[in-house]
Amino acid sequence: MAEPFETTVVGSMPKPPWLYRHSTRDTEGSDYNSPGSDWCLSGQELHEAQNDAVRLSVYDQETAGVRIITDGEQRRKSCLTHITSKLGGIDYEVLSEKWIRDGSRLAQVGRCISPVEWLGPMVVDELTFLLTQTTSPVKVTLPGPMTVVDSIFDAYYADKRAFAMSVADALNKEAKALDARGPAVIQFDEPAFNSYPDMVSDWGIEALNRCADGLIAQTAVHICFGSSIPGWVHPIKNNYPQLLRELENSKIDQLALEFQAPQSDPALLELCPSKTIILVVSTMQIQRLKTRRILLSVS
Repeated sequence: MAEPFETTVVGSMPKPPWLYRHSTRDTEGSDYNSPGSDWCLSGQELHEAQNDAVRLSVYDQETAGVRIITDGEQRRKSCLTHITSKLGGIDYEVLSEKWIRDGSRLAQVGRCISPVEWLGPMVVDELTFLLTQTTSPVKVTLPGPMTVVDSIFDAYYADKRAFAMSVADALNKEAKALDARGPAVIQFDEPAFNSYPDMVSDWGIEALNRCADGLIAQTAVHICFGSSIPGWVHPIKNNYPQLLRELENSKIDQLALEFQAPQSDPALLELCPSKTIILVVSTMQIQRLKTRRILLSVS
């Protein structure tokens, strides 16, 4: 009998209602990071609740037969600011307005006010805990440099490429600290790639390669089409043909690509024959539980 496909989750999983209180973003779309959403607990109680949420996330994945496990990002309010708020040079005390994702949203974002620096491990403890909860291979995620640059107001570099390379160097230091703990996969999330394919060619791949430099773990990049957010009209720009040509020449091992949201032709995968493909068969553009029939129809 043929071996089944390897399976993993892309990154985050739903947080339990006893852990996290969600809010709906206003129709004006004034804040990228949904300020009304918050933890239901604080202090040591929050820490213990997050541990429990990770345990449940691991259990759900293992029960479903998922092979490569994540912590479901149960400790992260935002996949972006959970990391960027811990970098030197990034300020969230005073926010700035910025159009992000190629002008699709006006957001209140943090500011880069001095050189971006890695100040020490940011999510290594989270990975360490995950490794105590499973004997399966695990994956850990970090935001990619282009998405960081697009999501922060630059008040220091005045040059996107220079900003991105500094971010990439800082992320590479975090990735190496994670790598020392022995994850199977380190994934960089780059939703901004689809918004700026020409910049991907100009400096995006270079920055991504710098993130992955010197890592032992398999590396992955996730290129998505965004989540379903009330009040945010987020048109799907399918730039996979151009992006896959660029990514084929990158140092990244695995490409996590969405095939339901853009209805892409799997023949596009011929553009990246050397890469392992993580075929994403669900979409966050639709806020309802997907049945097995729907997922199999995409697969």
